[in-house]
Amino acid sequence: NQSLAVQKQSDLKPGKPVIWHDPGMVEGLDFVGGSAGRAKAPKPPFTFEEESLSGSNPKVRVTDANGTRWTAKFGPEVNSETFATRLAWAAGYFVEPAYFVAKGKIENVGKLTRAKDHVKSDGSFINARFEMQKEKNVKKLEEEESWGWLQNPFIGSKELNGLKVMLMLASNWDNKDVRDAKRGSNTAIFRTPLKSGNVEDRYLVTDWGGSMGKWGGILSREKWDCKGFKGQSKDFVKGVKGEMVQFGYSGQHTDDFKSGISVKDVKWLLQYLGRVTDDQLRTGLRASGAEPDEVECFTAALRDRINQLKTIAR
Repeated sequence: NQSLAVQKQSDLKPGKPVIWHDPGMVEGLDFVGGSAGRAKAPKPPFTFEEESLSGSNPKVRVTDANGTRWTAKFGPEVNSETFATRLAWAAGYFVEPAYFVAKGKIENVGKLTRAKDHVKSDGSFINARFEMQKEKNVKKLEEEESWGWLQNPFIGSKELNGLKVMLMLASNWDNKDVRDAKRGSNTAIFRTPLKSGNVEDRYLVTDWGGSMGKWGGILSREKWDCKGFKGQSKDFVKGVKGEMVQFGYSGQHTDDFKSGISVKDVKWLLQYLGRVTDDQLRTGLRASGAEPDEVECFTAALRDRINQLKTIAR
């Protein structure tokens, strides 16, 4: 952990903008523990703090046995977000640590509204995504200060274009940004102090829940639906025009999002993404709560999409 706990949020001045870091030996990454590792996984018992009414899915905030604070989300994004963050992390992108918790119990549960159908009166629950809340010394800028796909320091860079490919690879249609701050931006800047005394402004995609299903408009898009995900794989890479890769993806922002990605950008990304193994995909899917048939279906479809990228990058 490179964060420096003694430095207060209020003292943090703008840092160096970063959107990517070298993930190291990709083929050795642990898709069970993900970005924070197995040692930091949620540890029961869980104690209720409050219900969160932000976003479109039921959520509660809890503290675990280690004193770590978590946001537990329920509903259709639980599996997709847990897995998609692992995929993005393996390619070198910053993500918020997330874990799938198959069942558990939350002590001292208060009155609930949206989450009452998911957390019983005795505090028991099934199928939750636990997302680690940021460390106290890290400052998350307000949504109005987040970043946009057309408004950031990385325009035209291989790192930004690689992140776009990762969203399309996972069929994440919910690519809202600072333009959508009034209804909730899915991008954020985390101002993070380092042990060296320097500060990094880390640019993140903070919501990967709209993934692993069908991309598209409001009437056709899905989450965690391998049949739909696999069915669209044939249209993942549509071809190459000049040096620019053509993708079949559509989402919240489509044309300006998927344009400008070159074959060179894809070649660069494949130095990392291309080293992810099928065993890692299967492990990550199982750790995200996938059923055995979903594990095999998603693994085959993802490998197909990665191979499409490799074909155009030759």
